[in-house]
Amino acid sequence: MSAPSLTSDPAASISRDGLARHNALVLACAQALGGANPAIVVSLGGLVGQVLAENKQLATLPVSLTNLGLALGTIPAAMLMRRVGRRSGYIFGAGLCAFAGCLAAFGIASSSFLIFCLGTFISGFYGSFVQSYRFAATDAASDSFKPQAISWVMAGGLVAGIVGPQTVIWTSDLIPTAPFAGGFIAQSCLALISLVIVSFLRSAPATAVPQSGSSGGRPLLVIMAQPRFIVAVAAGLVSYGLMSFIMTAAPLAMVDCGYPVQTAALGIQWHILAMFGPSFFTGRLISRFGKAQITGIGLLLIALAAAIGLSGLSVAHFWTTLILLGIGWNFGFIGATSMVIDCYRPEERSKVQAANDFLVFGSVAVASFSSGKLLSSGGWMSVNWLVFPPVIIALILLAWQKTRKVPLPT
Repeated sequence: MSAPSLTSDPAASISRDGLARHNALVLACAQALGGANPAIVVSLGGLVGQVLAENKQLATLPVSLTNLGLALGTIPAAMLMRRVGRRSGYIFGAGLCAFAGCLAAFGIASSSFLIFCLGTFISGFYGSFVQSYRFAATDAASDSFKPQAISWVMAGGLVAGIVGPQTVIWTSDLIPTAPFAGGFIAQSCLALISLVIVSFLRSAPATAVPQSGSSGGRPLLVIMAQPRFIVAVAAGLVSYGLMSFIMTAAPLAMVDCGYPVQTAALGIQWHILAMFGPSFFTGRLISRFGKAQITGIGLLLIALAAAIGLSGLSVAHFWTTLILLGIGWNFGFIGATSMVIDCYRPEERSKVQAANDFLVFGSVAVASFSSGKLLSSGGWMSVNWLVFPPVIIALILLAWQKTRKVPLPT
């Protein structure tokens, strides 16, 4: 027996979208706080690493470990939420971040690079819960509302773009004997506030997630072998991986050029605002022009950001690079996420979402670690030159898919 359609009853779609709007707003608020987590780590992780690490090539290791924790946490987070539900899982994740922030602050206070790295690694596990907010927003949504639900949640990151860097600026010198430790104490406080917010999340009705017996749908490898899935993951991987690659190196490159930490933090703030600001209309753009088209535009903007980065070393060049990088990431990543949703049936969502995020954020961890080493050995220009080959490959894959007529899974 085939699974019941999620869009066959217009009245039911309206009811589901009311619930989806409530959850999207709750998750957008949680995103506003959870999105500050990576902003704090990116702004401070490399700087703390330069002070604590004996080998300066490992300065960005704390940022890389955050991304590694995110990648490794995607599958356990999905399994936990499948067992206890989205809300309980998100509460657990926020509590984990509160602990991680305190641990990182203790690592700074005790001058232990190992403990500090452990704290940032655990904060990455929290990121695996936060990154699933965009999928959770679609649990009860009709097909027509799903791109907008994703955009609503991602728009919450606009507030994170202000909260994260400003938290760094306001709290970096809060503890004179442990510079930057105050930022990670603040990280814990933000996580605790998020814990309260996610408690208002409502569960999607059982009819919105039909089950196909006890099999959970098709085998994961069968789903992952779909050309549609491969292209969607490749687009997400390139969009997020390259964004992390440049963003991780940018604060260090600015400081190396003689600019103060505050200037670097403000650059990250503009970048995060650019990452999430377009989310107010990205969903509508996708509905009007198509997922592949908006994803492709995002990839082109990332390439343009690298070109600007190659053209000069002024504050304007750095900030313009980070702004274009953020907009390109928004179009590319939201578009790729919408493409992933087309690859699975409702009963397959947990395992496919986890597999997608594991692949994407695993690449992000590699990108952020490679960025620090490349910046140390080859400089800021080398970081930007390496953007172009992956973008070209991803664009070719998107163009190839446009020539194929592949039906959606039913």
